[in-house]
Amino acid sequence: MKDFSPLYTTRRQLLVGAAAVGLTAVAGPLAAQTPAKITPELIAAAQKEGKVVIYTSVEVQIAEKVARAFEAKFPGIKAQVERSGSERILQRLTQEYSSRIYAADIVTTSDAAHFVNWKKDGILAPLMPEDVARHFPKDQVDSDGTYLPWRASLCVIAYNTRLVKPEEAPTSFADLLDPKWNGRMVKAHPSYSGTILTATYQISRDIGWDYFEKLAKQKVMQVQSATEPPKKLAQGERRVMVDGNEYLSIQMKADGAPIEIVYAKEGTPMVVSPQAVLKNAPNPNAARLYQLWAHSLEGQQLVVDVGGMRSFHAQVKEPANRKALKDIKVMKEDAAAVATQVEKIKEQYSKYFGT
Repeated sequence: MKDFSPLYTTRRQLLVGAAAVGLTAVAGPLAAQTPAKITPELIAAAQKEGKVVIYTSVEVQIAEKVARAFEAKFPGIKAQVERSGSERILQRLTQEYSSRIYAADIVTTSDAAHFVNWKKDGILAPLMPEDVARHFPKDQVDSDGTYLPWRASLCVIAYNTRLVKPEEAPTSFADLLDPKWNGRMVKAHPSYSGTILTATYQISRDIGWDYFEKLAKQKVMQVQSATEPPKKLAQGERRVMVDGNEYLSIQMKADGAPIEIVYAKEGTPMVVSPQAVLKNAPNPNAARLYQLWAHSLEGQQLVVDVGGMRSFHAQVKEPANRKALKDIKVMKEDAAAVATQVEKIKEQYSKYFGT
C-alpha cells in the first residue's frame, strides 16, 4: 500500500506569479464576457509555440487517444499528457506554483473541488468557448468560464459475470453489506482518487457514514485510483467492484472483459471533471486552442466515443447500447461542499478502513 497521507494541507501555499508572456493579450477580462472560438490567428500562434502540456487524471490510454486526435487536427502542436490521480495532481501543482515553476498549460481532474479553490487562488485563466455558451446547461458551467466541465462520469458498482450470476448480483449499496461478499470486493481510495472522494461525499450525505463503517468490516481490497477496480474485477481478483469508473468499465466490457455494470437503487454518484487553462501557462495560445477544441462538438463527441464518458454538450450523440443518463438515478454533485470537507471526508474514511 502506498502512502495515502493527506494532500490538501498545503493548498494555500499556491502562489500566483506574473502572467505568462502573451497571456494577457489572449486571456484578458473580455475572455470571460465574449464567447471565444477557434481562429486562424489562434491556430498560427499555437503552432508557433508547438506544444501543450496537459495534467490529467483521466485513464492514460484515453488521455493519449484524445491527445493524438488534437495533434491530427492541428499539425505542428505536440500534446504532452502527464497522467496521475487527482490528488497527486493537486500536490504537484501546489509544489510547482509555490516554487514558481510553471510547467502545465491545461489541468483536468475528477475533483471539481480543486477548481473551486484554484479559482479562489487566482491560478486559472478565464475562457468561455462559444460551444459552451450555446450548448452546455448553465447550471454545469462556471459563470465566467474559468473552469468548464470537460467530461462527466459515473462511479458505479459492477460484478464479474464469470464469477457471479445475474440473479445473485448486488443491485444496491445495501446489498454490498451481505456477508456473502466478505473478502470478495474491491474499491478505490478517496485520498488518491478525486472520483472516489466525490463519490464518498455523495454516499455519506445521502446514505450516511454508517454505511462505510459497515462496509469496512467486509474485508474489502483497497486500491488507489478509480481506474483500478475494473481491472481487478476483470482479472477475477475480486467478484464485485464497490466503486470505479463507469467509462473504463464500459470500454473493458466492449473489449470482452467479464464486467457488468450496476446502477445502485439508492442512486449512482455523478462526478463532473472540469478542465481549465492555467494562468501561467507556458504555452498560452496552445492552451486556449486545446480548451476550445476540447469543448467543441468534435472534442465532446470524442469524449463519448473514445472515452465512454458522458458529455453535457447538447448536440453530442449518445451510443445506442448505453443506458441514457436520463434513465439513471444519480446523486447530486456539490463541489463547493466537497471543497470545505475534504479533510473530514478523508479522516472519516480512514477511521473506518484504517488506510
